[in-house]
Amino acid sequence: MLHYLPKYFTTKAIALYIIVLMVIHVAFSGYGMSWLWIMFGVVEVTSFFYFTNILTKRWAEYSERTFLRRLFITAFVIRVVWVVFSYFFYRSMTGIPFEFEAADSISYHGNAEWGAINFKRGNFNIPQIFAWADVSDMGYPFYLSLIYYITGDSIIATRLIKALIGAFTCVLVYRLAKRTFDNPAIARISGILCMLMPNLIYYCGLHLKEIEMTFLIILFLERTDYVIRSQKYNLINILLPILTAGLLFFFRTVIGITAIFSFFTAIVFSSSRILGWGKRILLIVWSIATLSYFIGGKIMTEIETVWENRVTNQSDSMQYRSNIEGGNKLVKNLSGAVFAPMIFVIPFPTMVDTEGQHNQMLIGGGNYVKNIIAFFALFSLFTIIKTYKWRDYLLPGSFMIGYLIIIALSKFAASERFHLPVLPLLLMFSAYGISQVDRKTKKYYLYYIVFIFIILIVWSWFKLAGRGLV
Repeated sequence: MLHYLPKYFTTKAIALYIIVLMVIHVAFSGYGMSWLWIMFGVVEVTSFFYFTNILTKRWAEYSERTFLRRLFITAFVIRVVWVVFSYFFYRSMTGIPFEFEAADSISYHGNAEWGAINFKRGNFNIPQIFAWADVSDMGYPFYLSLIYYITGDSIIATRLIKALIGAFTCVLVYRLAKRTFDNPAIARISGILCMLMPNLIYYCGLHLKEIEMTFLIILFLERTDYVIRSQKYNLINILLPILTAGLLFFFRTVIGITAIFSFFTAIVFSSSRILGWGKRILLIVWSIATLSYFIGGKIMTEIETVWENRVTNQSDSMQYRSNIEGGNKLVKNLSGAVFAPMIFVIPFPTMVDTEGQHNQMLIGGGNYVKNIIAFFALFSLFTIIKTYKWRDYLLPGSFMIGYLIIIALSKFAASERFHLPVLPLLLMFSAYGISQVDRKTKKYYLYYIVFIFIILIVWSWFKLAGRGLV
């Protein structure tokens, strides 16, 4: 069993990225990305794969305490450096400390300023302050308003807090992976992958809710897993997963639904070695009581709306994107039937100069990293099913798969931002896949990267052809 990511995989991943960039520049002459975005991509890809190989080997011999301290501090420092750099980078590029096309970020910023003003006046009536927002959109503005209230509307302080939350998420992933796979080596790889993943670093420098939402998801899964496997119950251990699951409904409705789904799946189908029938019945009663709290209110109304729109929202969105000025005329042909088989791998990076997609070009290297690392996640799922161990990994597995199925059938199937909440889980299963690859099976990696090479060339053509540029 491997306890690190070998150079066999990392060097080929880096080489493939450079080759694809060169091929695209030749094949689509005149539409290659500028050197600025190429530099970002190369740094993201080479840093991730180089340091993953180095650190998974070097940190393997540390005591758990030393490893966790290094994991947290390193993750925090990386994120702080990016927060400070991106703050001034965006100011120089856009004139404001927000990303390109930052409609959502600026909206959250304005909502937080308004919330902080009300808090200073002694008004903490959240439904009244954010009366225009759905329940699923109230959690983050409230949180951001509290930060602004404490820090005096400080943008940089808010993002430094995100860096802290992001670093602690890496520690939670380690703890969840260690209990899930019952293997410290897999847990260490999981933590390091999360620490270095460009996308998880990138969002610490934005005013969006993905960092906090991802933290709550991992906290819910880690604490729920602890309760399921624990021999003793107390009020705090049981209450924390309940509160966290409830909070998820205030960030995104489908996240809350997926949390409830994964919990039910785990307590009903988990191996009896993990969960005996006495505990199973107790937790079923607990989950029903928790779920009943949400029925009948605004949250239930939003759940019903999500269900009613499940069929039309994707097709309507693709049609809209096809028809808007500067849109891609070919996206109207895309549907869940196309996205679903690729849901673990997508989105693919933007590697051609596409107007209005600066954010996508900036994080393109991170998306490529996900494309490659998804091989190990898929290999892990194949191994788990083949060895009949799927009942041992149901809680994180059902959350990841359940959410990705929802996304595959939604209008956000190709949106990198909406894949982020389960990215730590994908990395966790990738760590298990890395540990299971051997000399007989590593040949499939070569077939896979050839497949990725073809897909990236076709995807670049698709982005240009849909806009009438080739």
